[in-house]
Amino acid sequence: MKRSAAAGFALVSAIFLLVVLALLGTMMVSLSSTQQVGQVRDVLGSRAYFAARAGIEWGVYQALRNGSCAGGSTLPALAGSAQGFAVQVACVASGPFDEGGTTVWVYKLTSTATKGTPGALDYVDRQLMSVVSTP
Repeated sequence: MKRSAAAGFALVSAIFLLVVLALLGTMMVSLSSTQQVGQVRDVLGSRAYFAARAGIEWGVYQALRNGSCAGGSTLPALAGSAQGFAVQVACVASGPFDEGGTTVWVYKLTSTATKGTPGALDYVDRQLMSVVSTP
């Protein structure tokens, strides 16, 4: 029996096809896990934003109710989707200013919400600033 020159071509084609399919599968798994990590970070970022916003609202309430603000304080424990976030609220008061015979105080509030350990995959923080005045 005489062998033809194309006798081993099917084996080489099959191995090449298996290698290409394995690389394609590996790429799909890698892309899927990257997308999942990105989605989790987006959700954590949104939750951190709303926790920081809750800190701003709490600080505004404290400043307007008391007519003054403390330099910095920690927001009480949050519930719901903001649970687990540490929220620091800083407040700086300016004034009094005379606006046409009315005494006005201006409060600059900064709220920072954090969760996780810096450098870790699940670390997230958001900071919001707001300025409020009282007549």
